[in-house]
Amino acid sequence: MTDHIRAAFRQQAEMCRASGSPMTAELLVALGEVIDASTHSGAALLSWPGDPIADALTLRLTGALHALARSGQDADLTRFYTQQKGDLPRILKRVLKDWDDWILPWLDSPPQTNEVGRAAALWPGMMRIARRFGPRMEWIEIGASAGLNLNMDHFGYRLGGVVAGDLRSPLQLMPDWMGTDPDVSDVIVTDRLGIDLNPLDVSDAEIAQRLMAYIWPDQRERMTRTQTAIAMAQKSPPPLIKGDAMDLLEPFLAEQQAEGRTRVIFHSIALQYFTEEQRMAVRDMMEAAGARATPARPLAWLSLEFQTQGAPLAELRLRCWPGTGVTETLAHVHPHGAMLTWVAGAV
Repeated sequence: MTDHIRAAFRQQAEMCRASGSPMTAELLVALGEVIDASTHSGAALLSWPGDPIADALTLRLTGALHALARSGQDADLTRFYTQQKGDLPRILKRVLKDWDDWILPWLDSPPQTNEVGRAAALWPGMMRIARRFGPRMEWIEIGASAGLNLNMDHFGYRLGGVVAGDLRSPLQLMPDWMGTDPDVSDVIVTDRLGIDLNPLDVSDAEIAQRLMAYIWPDQRERMTRTQTAIAMAQKSPPPLIKGDAMDLLEPFLAEQQAEGRTRVIFHSIALQYFTEEQRMAVRDMMEAAGARATPARPLAWLSLEFQTQGAPLAELRLRCWPGTGVTETLAHVHPHGAMLTWVAGAV
């Protein structure tokens, strides 16, 4: 049965439409109608063994098509992407056949958008940690992709009625902010590291182009800010290591940091790619490390994740050690960081 796969294309289309991406929604609806098993990629899509939504299956395909359109190798597809002209179902049916071998490898791994707009939520979370424990901290990001958000201390922010971060930065984030203004605090990052199963080195032009391909093409603001963040990362490459957080996180947590530094573990829209067992393992690792934390060597866990599958908003959550052991919900956040409702109380 392929009905659930075609339904996933329609469901993702609705998500895109609700996020202000009507062209991508149109593309997804058409794809759900024209895909068949006559090509290798079509057969792989229609026989997908996992959950097509959880596995971001539809966005693997749209990433491939966007990359092809950006390359200019298929004139009709490029014309649709740039001018929204042409018979889309006819174009897609032909492209899926003509470029089958080119498209197929894109289905092997989920999208890595590395959405820098999420830094607009993560940064006030970092400032809250700094207000509690002091400005000096070291960061470990799980699911860092290209590590663009490891440079978030080099971004500028307008968060409601306050400004924060680097106001001279070429990248300024201004989400639609609701709720009270966050407290502004200095953040000094003494060390940073990203962990990813497939870290992306944006100094490689081909990899940078792949990262851009995963962004929905009719969201011009996202495209521009990602290009800016890539350029910043090319000048100041964030340190990344290839590996599984299940293997690497525990030894990093066991390593004692210098006194006066807060160790911060953070991630954004990453745990949805973990199994339930893996998510529980991350929690257990954090709690074990938290039990060893001291006022001189505190630990913080900052996460921006969906709490239920299909939820329209992610939750920014924070847990700190030593502390009460309570997880605070700081904000409800659009998955691209475009809108944010700050609900945290005073520190």
